[in-house]
Amino acid sequence: MTQSRLVRGMLLAVDPGLDVRIEEIVTSGDRILDSPLSKIGDRGLFVKEIEEAMLRGDIDLAVHSAKDVPTALPAGLGLPAFTEREDPADAFVGRLSRVEDLAGARRIGTSSLRRRSQLLARFPHLEIEDIRGNVETRIRKISEQDLDGTVLAVAGLTRLGRLDEASFVFPADVMVSAVGQGALAIEARSDDEITGALLAHLDHPGTRLAVLAERALMRTLEGGCQVPIGARATTEGDRLHLVAYVGSVDGSKSVSMDLQRSSADPEAVGVELARAMLAAGADEILAAVRGDDA
Repeated sequence: MTQSRLVRGMLLAVDPGLDVRIEEIVTSGDRILDSPLSKIGDRGLFVKEIEEAMLRGDIDLAVHSAKDVPTALPAGLGLPAFTEREDPADAFVGRLSRVEDLAGARRIGTSSLRRRSQLLARFPHLEIEDIRGNVETRIRKISEQDLDGTVLAVAGLTRLGRLDEASFVFPADVMVSAVGQGALAIEARSDDEITGALLAHLDHPGTRLAVLAERALMRTLEGGCQVPIGARATTEGDRLHLVAYVGSVDGSKSVSMDLQRSSADPEAVGVELARAMLAAGADEILAAVRGDDA
């Protein structure tokens, strides 16, 4: 809802005469809070009901966290805008003061297989507890479940005005962020030219290049949002740098690689890096993860 209000403000800045109403839709991912995400499905948990409402014409656009949007969209829908990205990093909220303190920690809460994998890759002694819910709920569970802390997106904490509650931010070489993390993806019907023209004013070119590269990597790896995959792309001038991570759920096996290419075709960069990672062993890691889920 906070993100939707942000986008509403952006649209009114483009045209103050617009009538922009927010329609709240509860998704499967919001409703089912007593099971790990990896056990209830890995694609579209936070977007399916919203997309169905858009295709019916009940709503004109949808505001998503880009990391929640599957790489394959339903026919008739597109992503005409990615708003300027917040810091895509992950932050630690809890009793510790720095990354090195995780060596003496005991129990960390997170429902993300990506975060679990990268934490265990460096600190295999940790007990990872699955916790779900919004930011407030997850922070509350730190004390309720006697956890040392949890991992949350810097962007979410920033948008909620709660970044000061973070103990530290993970360096990119310790925790590679999720595909699309920190960016908002705005979805609309492909044939809605009026809405598309308005949303074009909200699209941030650098963010679009980065997120398209990350999503192409994810699509080539055939990874859903509940597979331990991380990717972070940055642009400088006409160059794009893409860093990616694929790991087993227990962190015992992983492949980390990066690639720098022209930003002219960001999706080609994502595909190239994904293929290199598959050839380096990511295919076996991902096959094992999917086999465990099955």
